[in-house]
Amino acid sequence: MRMAVIVTTDFPGNGPELYDVVVDRLTDGGGFTSLSDVPAPGLIAHVAGPVEGGWRWIEVWESEEALEDFSKILGPILADLGHAYVEPVIVPAHNVVLK
Repeated sequence: MRMAVIVTTDFPGNGPELYDVVVDRLTDGGGFTSLSDVPAPGLIAHVAGPVEGGWRWIEVWESEEALEDFSKILGPILADLGHAYVEPVIVPAHNVVLK
């Protein structure tokens, strides 16, 4: 059974500049205003913002497999920008409710 997962990724020492460049590369400059803008299926929700000492992304994916597929796209982008892979915290979602 596939289970939704909550993914929290921190980028210490970074801010909106890195985020904006990553989004630009992920969407070929099209921006990120809809979940369908992400070039991998399975994203349910996404938020990003500042935390002390860095930047945080929190996402909900349909499954860990969907997240892994997305990571194959995101990882090379981060590497190309000179950023090492950041290990996210992944937990199973007990419930997901959207507006």
